[in-house]
Amino acid sequence: MTQDAPPPPAPPGEEDQDAPERQTTPFLVLQFFVFPMAIVAVCVAVFVIFGLVAGESKGPSGYLNDVRTGGANRRWQAAFELAKELQSGKDPALRDPKFASLLRDTFEQAKTDDPRVRRYLALALGRLGDRAAVQALVAAAAPPGGEAADPETRIYAVWALGALGDEAAVPTLLALARDEDPGLRKSALHALGAFASDDPRQALAAGLEDAVEDVRWNAALALARQKDERAAPVLGQMLDRAHLAEVAGLRPDQAQEAMLQAVAGASGLADPSLQSALEKLRHGDPDLKVREAARIALEAPARSQSQSR
Repeated sequence: MTQDAPPPPAPPGEEDQDAPERQTTPFLVLQFFVFPMAIVAVCVAVFVIFGLVAGESKGPSGYLNDVRTGGANRRWQAAFELAKELQSGKDPALRDPKFASLLRDTFEQAKTDDPRVRRYLALALGRLGDRAAVQALVAAAAPPGGEAADPETRIYAVWALGALGDEAAVPTLLALARDEDPGLRKSALHALGAFASDDPRQALAAGLEDAVEDVRWNAALALARQKDERAAPVLGQMLDRAHLAEVAGLRPDQAQEAMLQAVAGASGLADPSLQSALEKLRHGDPDLKVREAARIALEAPARSQSQSR
């Protein structure tokens, strides 16, 4: 099972290499559970800017060549553009085994490069669907003992492992789901949503009891993607504005995204309490976008039944 096109925390769109290190404080990386949605928005904005400067797209092969031969600042931009290009999956180069092999080699060789290069190459590997990259991504997500690793690169690698959906990644993801860093826990749980086997589902169920709110949210959303009713209580909290108002540090835009994701998750479950919460949102939520999402979610089962007749 392949996840929606990314990624994990939104990638930096600026050239400043002196940005502060990623904090593990809850909600600073809250958007990870909507990684695909967030990354698309950032990708579009930054890619348009780059496109105005650089002109026509070079295609995946051209961008990969820039990653390998370009200057320090150009390499990370080319890696970003490469990941963006791979989102469409239309270029003939993507079906060339040599391209996949060269991308894997470039990812391995980028260990000492600007961390952004490796982060975007991890996204590219996930989008390419190259399962031969699993071991390299596992090593990036959970480096061998003593090996230094950029925390953000680990999260990007975790997302890519979830996107690839290869069972060989499950032991690593299960271990990271118990990591002391909430950012890694939530990203691992998000990735484990791509696997329907018993161990991943048990890890997701355990994640519902995590001490960190948005880690619980990621676990619930992942279970909801698998139509697992155990997600219902946490999804119900995500649909409750009164509860969200009590969550420290939660911005209005984050609350909106949480509710929209919970609406999407609740739409696939038959839990009566969730249906009641959706009805309440449909008729009285102050956010028009949330109201519309609730309406669509409630009407979807009716449409499906009508079409099946």
